[in-house]
Amino acid sequence: MRYRYLGKTGLRVSELCLGAMTFGREADETTSHALLDRFTEAGGTFVDTADIYSAGASEEILGRWLKRQRRDDVVIATKVRYGTGEGPNDRGLGRNHLIAGVESSLRRLGTDHIDLYQVHAWDPGTPLEETLATLDALVTSGKVRYIGASNFSGWQLQKAVDLSRANGWEPFTALQPLYNLLDRSAEWELMEVSRNEGLGVIPWSPLRGGWLSGAIRRGTERPPTGTRVETAEKLGWGESWSAYEGDERTWRVLDALHEVAGRTGLAVPVVALAWLLGRPGVTAPIVGARTLEQLETNLGAADLDLDPADAALLTAASDQVLPYPYSVNRDGPRAALTHPV
Repeated sequence: MRYRYLGKTGLRVSELCLGAMTFGREADETTSHALLDRFTEAGGTFVDTADIYSAGASEEILGRWLKRQRRDDVVIATKVRYGTGEGPNDRGLGRNHLIAGVESSLRRLGTDHIDLYQVHAWDPGTPLEETLATLDALVTSGKVRYIGASNFSGWQLQKAVDLSRANGWEPFTALQPLYNLLDRSAEWELMEVSRNEGLGVIPWSPLRGGWLSGAIRRGTERPPTGTRVETAEKLGWGESWSAYEGDERTWRVLDALHEVAGRTGLAVPVVALAWLLGRPGVTAPIVGARTLEQLETNLGAADLDLDPADAALLTAASDQVLPYPYSVNRDGPRAALTHPV
């Protein structure tokens, strides 16, 4: 397993991050601990969870495993915003909930600090200054080492970076966006902001809930039984069958994935992860797993560099028509001068 710096920080993390959203849901505690053991045996050091996953059970399961480890060998990332309670202040990014949230996560994780504390999404009800000042205080207290954001838009991320800089507060050092071969809109602004400002990028859903796992290919007429895509279709999640099956681009991407996998002998999800690992600015995709078999397959992407021609094929197949104004600006400032009005 190779290691990369998280943005412009001095923190090194494994190039794959283990996502703990399945803990306490698709994976019971015994399976979750086995996944963690195998991941760290393979050299993995980076684990991501959130206070809302399985209503806090994910953090608790991770915490009980963490008791058997040398704490400094594992980089623990968790998230805050949605909370697990029903009270009016049990959610959001206000000072009250951030302080209560970090204390609850520390208790569930059984540790005295969180390596990367991320706001799970934008909170329109709280002044951004309040959120950032509180996060800065949490870093100063030693309870949090680094801070990051997930599910922000480009302007939201840039505003947070600029406000922190202007006030001398601890800056965001990581971004956790949706990013994979089927979902590349993060490239329009978020990746640019992250590279320009020195944020590490840890994409969630790199296999888009199973769409890029090899179980689906052109000609598949319905979501395969027992897959997350089938569950997503029933519950209306973002990776549902109906969200992607009607777009020819989806099948073009899957054709290219299976072509590269067939030619190289690599598993389809390994090819998808390797493509993402090779994208500019990406630090560590977050791989989730329900079983040891799934994790073992995903670990095949560690230490792997795709042939540039194969990476280019996947990039071309997954390219998408850009909306305005990205269509005007995609080739740089000189292109805008000659673009028809």
